[in-house]
Amino acid sequence: MEERKPRGRQPLAIAVTTRQKEELERITRSTGLAHALVLRASIILQASQGARNTHIAQDVGCHIHTVRTWRGRWAEAQPRLAAAEAENDKSAYQALLHTALADQPRSGAPGKFTAEQLCQMIAVACQPPEEVGRPVSHWTPRELADEVVKQEIVASISVRHIGRFLKGGHLKAASQSLLAEQRTGAGQSGI
Repeated sequence: MEERKPRGRQPLAIAVTTRQKEELERITRSTGLAHALVLRASIILQASQGARNTHIAQDVGCHIHTVRTWRGRWAEAQPRLAAAEAENDKSAYQALLHTALADQPRSGAPGKFTAEQLCQMIAVACQPPEEVGRPVSHWTPRELADEVVKQEIVASISVRHIGRFLKGGHLKAASQSLLAEQRTGAGQSGI
């Protein structure tokens, strides 16, 4: 690795105990954990060795603001981690360390519909309208909104909301089978 010359102000110094280092290294070697968790553990390990934010960002392939954020969050979590480490409860300590590396709740109102409701709405949208007794050949946002309320999937949903939901998710049914599109797209005649 080439010698890197520091520029700008000195980043926030963070400390990592031997036990924390072992756990962070275990996380970075894991193949079953979320990529974000592994990335954050890598950031903390490099930051604890005095690496600069720009260099860490280049090494792990993220934005410098991400490095600053996680360096700061680790510094905030240090007192809680040190207290948990002193209690010598391995499972509680690991849970707290993973919590320190986890996403914080996002601002804004929670989603209005559950994942199950969304899946049920998609299932209705994938059915031909004739199968559920609708006298139309294709679903319109109004017809679909009326049907999901009629089937008691949701108590209410606006026509605009269901229209945005279907457009935003790119949930359009294919007009032909994919195999037919591939043969046609490759310049072959339909056999």
